[in-house]
Amino acid sequence: MSKNLSSLAKRAGVEQTLFQQLVLNENSKSPQQREKLAKKFLVGESVVSGTASFYDFIDGENADKKAYVCNGSSCLCAGTQDKVKAELIKQFGEEHIGHATCLGRCAQNKAFQIQGNNFSAQDIDNLAQIAKEPTTKSNEHYHVACTLDEAILTAEINDVAKYYQLFSQVTAKNSVDELLTKVSDSGLRGRGGAGFPTGFKWRSCLEAKGDDKYVVCNADEGDAGAYSDRYLLEERPHAVLFGMLMAGYLSGAQTGILYIRDEYPVAIENTEKAINEFVALNIDFLENWQFTFKIIRGAGAYICGEETALLRSIEGQRPVVSVRPPFPTQSGLFGCPTIVNNVETFASTHFILDTTHGGTEKCGAKKYLALGNGKSTGSKLISLDSAFNKPGIYEVSMGTPLTEVINLAGGFAKNIKALHIGGPLGGIVPMSALDKLTIDFESFSENGFLLGHASVIGIPNEFSMIDYMAHLFEFTAAESCGKCYPCQIGSTRGQEMIENAISGKQTIDETLLTDLLETMQLGSLCALGGGVPLPIQNILQYFSEEISPFLTSSTTKGA
Repeated sequence: MSKNLSSLAKRAGVEQTLFQQLVLNENSKSPQQREKLAKKFLVGESVVSGTASFYDFIDGENADKKAYVCNGSSCLCAGTQDKVKAELIKQFGEEHIGHATCLGRCAQNKAFQIQGNNFSAQDIDNLAQIAKEPTTKSNEHYHVACTLDEAILTAEINDVAKYYQLFSQVTAKNSVDELLTKVSDSGLRGRGGAGFPTGFKWRSCLEAKGDDKYVVCNADEGDAGAYSDRYLLEERPHAVLFGMLMAGYLSGAQTGILYIRDEYPVAIENTEKAINEFVALNIDFLENWQFTFKIIRGAGAYICGEETALLRSIEGQRPVVSVRPPFPTQSGLFGCPTIVNNVETFASTHFILDTTHGGTEKCGAKKYLALGNGKSTGSKLISLDSAFNKPGIYEVSMGTPLTEVINLAGGFAKNIKALHIGGPLGGIVPMSALDKLTIDFESFSENGFLLGHASVIGIPNEFSMIDYMAHLFEFTAAESCGKCYPCQIGSTRGQEMIENAISGKQTIDETLLTDLLETMQLGSLCALGGGVPLPIQNILQYFSEEISPFLTSSTTKGA
């Protein structure tokens, strides 16, 4: 059925998708309008309703609220949100308050949203004025720093026309094969967390048969603590667009789609502006080839950060995870060959293909390769939350010691017992392990953690680890797409086990919990169910004394 729905969605194209009709059309909730949408897109009304009911911001208890309070892990650890919620309730009434799982304001916390505008830090003290004028400028501030001799991702783009001249230069002097080889030789790997070789992915799409191909930028940055993608889309959108343009040229795709989460309104606005600037350049593309961009606005579903769920979302289907193979480069959006990379991956492309760096003739691919450990190359953006004295975005070379990054940020602003790195599915790193880690995929994997998106959240000494375990299971249970039982049921049972232990109703059977985590890890279709066992296991390993009162071992039970 999903293949048929993909084919039907392709007939309507990306300009007027069913999903965007549901997101952007204020009248889409009425039965009459949904009946019209079903007829327009040649699908059943159940498909329209099934799609709409999946998203927080379209249907359900969390839709159409006057204000939203951030309940992401960083704000939770900061302990700021009870006050924020109380103030919002006083202003709007409890029935008009919803929640958003991370607004990307992790550097300041106290995050909330009113009428599509985000606020944080001391903005809550100005709530009465903001309620009257929701477009009031937020008092946001975070540090941006780079330790490289020559910035890659944080480099300023002062002349847009000159920036895009590189496209004409490299395509005139190099064949597609030569350019793909440069991307591969740079060692660039996906920055969304999986670390898959970018050149290999792009070449795979090139070699796939298909009259239509697509490039999709996964900007659904839902990992709590991560806001590096938001930074790039707000401050360096042309770097992202250039990378997508090159990916399109090198694979034969002519349409680039940016799937940007609804929680990032300024990122959507600035990227739209950048697209208009790109169009105004009127670049002289090669004969029989052109490239256009389209923004798709998300609607509050973490699972859409998983590439196959994201593609189904664009098509207007329920965004559930697909079994692979086939991989998106063979059968992706609308069943066509599709490149899916995250924001930071695309943004690295300009530097790699540029042959002039530091005023000298240097191959960008070779310079990029020289950074890192040979397996994890180039630079990486690190998002640091308010647990640091200088929270913000730090661009460092792959291979940089984690302790060096902490020192760059002025150390910790509070007493910390662990760092949660890599989003909700990333590892919980105790203070004793900080010296072992360097910013690269290999170091984290070898030590039993996960670099992921490289978001860093500080867990304070006073924050209970059993409560953090409950938070992780609750998040997974709420965000599971429901496609596979190990994730859907496993996370729900895990949440029940932890909450029962916290309430004193029943201690946790350690063997049962271990079996549950193993089942989720091995049996889940994607990294949501398969990834959440890692931080739980880290907590059980490194904070056993704190957790032991809530556990019952099999030996104890037998006695």
